[in-house]
Amino acid sequence: MGAPHTSRNRLVTWGGRLIVLYGTAHTVGALTAEGAARHAGTWFSGQLWNEELASMSPAMSAYWLSINSFGPPMVLLGLTVLWLNRRGIPPPRFIPWALGAWVVVGTVVAGPGVGQDLLLLAGSGLILAGTRRAPASVELPEGPHASRT
Repeated sequence: MGAPHTSRNRLVTWGGRLIVLYGTAHTVGALTAEGAARHAGTWFSGQLWNEELASMSPAMSAYWLSINSFGPPMVLLGLTVLWLNRRGIPPPRFIPWALGAWVVVGTVVAGPGVGQDLLLLAGSGLILAGTRRAPASVELPEGPHASRT
C-alpha cells in the first residue's frame, strides 16, 4: 500500500530520475569517454596516497573527475528523492533549492556547460513543483523500522 500516484508524485519521480541520470552519465562518461578507468590500477595500488593536489597527476585528475566527483553523490541524492517519493514522503524543499543554487553558482563561475546543467535545473524544478503543496512535516510510521533517536 503506497501513496496514490498523483501528478505531484510524478513530478518528483521525474526530478529524481533526472538527478540519477545526471550523476550516472557524468561518472560513466568520465570513466569511459574521458578514459579515467585506465588509471584504476594506480588508484587501487596506493600510489595516490601521498600525492598533493597542487601537483595533480593524470591518475589523480582522473580520480577526481570520476569516482571522487559529484557524480556518485548525485546518484545517491536522486535515489533518496525516489525512495522518499515511493513512500509518500515529500522530499524536503531545501534539496531542490540547494541543488538549483549550486548549478547557478557553477554556471556563473565556469560558464554554461553543454546543457548538462539543464538536467539538474529541470530535476530541481520538478521536485520543487512536486513538493509545492506537500505538507511541511510528515509523521513517520512507528514500528521496528522507525528511527530511534
